Amino acid sequence: MLPHPTLAAHYATPEAKPEFVNRLFDNGAKHYDSVVDWGFLHSGASYRRRALKQHGLRAADHLLDVAAGTGLVAVEAAKILGTADNITCLDPSAGMLAVARSKLAARFVLGRAEQMPLADNSFDFLTMGYALRHVTSLEETFREFHRVLKPGGKLLILEVTKPAGRIPEFCFRLYFGRIYPFLTQLFTRSRDARDMMRYYWETMDTCMPPASVLEALGSVGFAKVQRTAVLGLFSEYTAEKAKLATGSILP
Repeated sequence: MLPHPTLAAHYATPEAKPEFVNRLFDNGAKHYDSVVDWGFLHSGASYRRRALKQHGLRAADHLLDVAAGTGLVAVEAAKILGTADNITCLDPSAGMLAVARSKLAARFVLGRAEQMPLADNSFDFLTMGYALRHVTSLEETFREFHRVLKPGGKLLILEVTKPAGRIPEFCFRLYFGRIYPFLTQLFTRSRDARDMMRYYWETMDTCMPPASVLEALGSVGFAKVQRTAVLGLFSEYTAEKAKLATGSILP
């Protein structure tokens, strides 16, 4: 299941999507943090930290941050964990990971969510921040999430969701589709940064509805699958990998 239809203006087939997305984020990496910070009214750090706490990240957890980008989620997780020693950041963009490496002493892995070079049953908590739209298959991605989590491990996916209603949708389209990309180029003087934000809008506009994301999570074996809506704009998808029955042995 694709997170959104193929965007033919950027790539011809789903198989060509990863190369396009990697190039887009490699080129825009140096501008990403500042653009996201002011674009979301300087609220991102506190929101990420609150979501991590609310959904159960605890000290001593081993955390995998998938599509970690520049480390915005991982940095807030380290504040809760008290260290970055137990954090693994995975991303397919070398440019984005280079920025993340300058912020925290975590473990960094170059790789895609659909095929992670990580061992089974390795992590207590898995996060993905605003990157679900960039994978090529929800089922493949969620199977990998399920595989690398320990029994009882928790999943938190943060995403922006197009709001319902004519007026909220119009405002959403106006800001993310026009104002945000325009201001991004104005402030950064970078077409790469502008193109990155335009692509953000295009994927948000065409992204599948939350019900489909929940269905895909349940289809690969996750339990306690649910979505928490925040301000009619943000989605917090949560799920757990079922605990082993008494007497069971890990493969």
